[in-house]
Amino acid sequence: MQISDLPYPDPGVPDARSGPRFLLWLGRGQLGGQLKSLAWGMLHFGGVAGLPYAVGLGVDAVVDRDADRLLLVGALLVVVGVAISVGDAMLHRTAVTNWITAAARVQQLLARKTAELGSALTRRVAAGEVVAVSTGDVEKIGWFVEAVSRFLAAVFSVVLVCVGLMFYAPELGVVVAAGVPVVALAALPLLPRATRRADIQREKAGRATELASDTVAGLRVLRGIGGEELFLGRYREASQEVRKAAVRSARMWALISAIQVVLPGLLLITVVWYGASLALDGRIAVGELVAAFSAVATLLYPLRHFEEIAQAYSFSRPSAQRAARVLSLTRTDAAERPAQAGPVGEPSAGGDLYDPRTGLLAPAGRFTAVVCGDPDLAGRLAERLGGHAVEEPDGDRDGSDRSGGTDRDGSDRSGGADLGGGRDATDGPSVLLGGVALDDLDLDTARRLVLVQDKDPVLLSGTLRELFDVPASGAVDPGAALAAAQCADVLDALLQAAPDGVDDPMDARITERGRSLSGGQRQRLALARSLVTDPEVLVLDEPTSAVDSHTEARIADGIAALRAGRTTVVLASSPLLLDRADRVVLVDDGTVAAVGNHRELLHREPLYRAVVTRETDEEQRLAGLGLTELEEALTEIEESA
Repeated sequence: MQISDLPYPDPGVPDARSGPRFLLWLGRGQLGGQLKSLAWGMLHFGGVAGLPYAVGLGVDAVVDRDADRLLLVGALLVVVGVAISVGDAMLHRTAVTNWITAAARVQQLLARKTAELGSALTRRVAAGEVVAVSTGDVEKIGWFVEAVSRFLAAVFSVVLVCVGLMFYAPELGVVVAAGVPVVALAALPLLPRATRRADIQREKAGRATELASDTVAGLRVLRGIGGEELFLGRYREASQEVRKAAVRSARMWALISAIQVVLPGLLLITVVWYGASLALDGRIAVGELVAAFSAVATLLYPLRHFEEIAQAYSFSRPSAQRAARVLSLTRTDAAERPAQAGPVGEPSAGGDLYDPRTGLLAPAGRFTAVVCGDPDLAGRLAERLGGHAVEEPDGDRDGSDRSGGTDRDGSDRSGGADLGGGRDATDGPSVLLGGVALDDLDLDTARRLVLVQDKDPVLLSGTLRELFDVPASGAVDPGAALAAAQCADVLDALLQAAPDGVDDPMDARITERGRSLSGGQRQRLALARSLVTDPEVLVLDEPTSAVDSHTEARIADGIAALRAGRTTVVLASSPLLLDRADRVVLVDDGTVAAVGNHRELLHREPLYRAVVTRETDEEQRLAGLGLTELEEALTEIEESA
């Protein structure tokens, strides 16, 4: 695998049962790259291991005044130098390739899982943890994968030096062979403590990242209530805890590093002292002493890789565990659903959208409006209608809201409880489209058929033309969608802010998340984008909550005209939208309470009237009284006042 081959056509199905199993799966997937790196590492470290013997032979040749042998030693040194240089360069190249390819594979897997889960991801895993996995954890996992081959090559060179000394200078070789395992394994008892401290540091860092991301996401609200200083203080405390944990972890790793320096130094002193005594007694030649000294000195280099592999595994194991946790999540609990007798076919065009749990029916080709007294219930119902799993959260650890995940139109999803009654939202049958359960369809098909636009959609940075470059049927022109969404003033604003030379508003750039636009402008652009896709079923959650009433009325007419003959479901409580719907459904406590048109429900359903007109309980009570009773009630109110 070369870097030019990335991204993978298919990153594969990971073994996400545990962190170590996931690391093993990654290593097996890059076996070819690991073998290349190992081969170049053996060449490099073999040259490093052979250098002391070449030096020893050269010293003996000088002592013996053997010019021919000295010439051969010179040639050998050239070969060893070339092996060290070429091996080092190619080892670095292949090792970095292994690092990048492993990180790229993990990122592809995470991106695929994020697209599969959508909003369910951040309700099962904290948003800060998702950020940590997709950034720092990916690098740590890649570090361990690429360090394995270098470690094995270092082991090869250590064994080569020890075995070579056993043959070249047996008396010194025994000392070195006995001392090297002690040096290599001396830090092993300290690794569990170092790992625990590193885990604590990463856990605290993850919490700080989570707190920071939640604070930034709610910065506008915090400023409105004057709470930014409070959260800044919390983040300052969290960051100080991270710093203290990092210092404690660094102390332990510094101790391990010191052991890796001191013990080889003691071994080197022992070899020099013992070898010098042997040389004075005439039991070894000077060249053998020089070779033994050089061999032990060069062992400091490969022995450092023993510490690196321990550190890399210590850091990558919890990172791999977090990645495996995310990758093991599933879109729906398929194990609890009955197995299908065969492959599920795509619903036929023109089928009704039906939710068995709430009893909501959206007839094919009609404009259906849904009224919910609870805005959170409306958001969760919209997600369910789109085939997204809606779960009861376990409770946020820091009490913060969870938001994240995107649909085809790039809109956010926000988490919450189940649809009503405290039931587990994974219970009950799936939403049906044309009699086919959305959960039984593959993800691409379900999202092509049903598109959900959240009440707070996100606009990615880029030109307006790129914004509308989304999967679509091609039946709706961007101009028609922009006109239906009443975006004329948005186009003018984008064109005015565009640099000189940009005459077409479609070439004007939108800043990150559309921050240069107002909330209503962003909402209308997102609506136009959803209309361009022209899905079989379009679900809109409060698509006009940020616009004025006159614009809202024109948008309602535009949606009705552009979506004529297509199934459209709008969750709203605005009378202007409801009055233009073919069918209005009132949902109360997670079930359908009434069905009719806007004017009918307004007259015969007090609950509907209360939601739409924002009536208070006292106003509802007065509205249900007769004339005499009303006069008596008013008298009571005046007397009590």
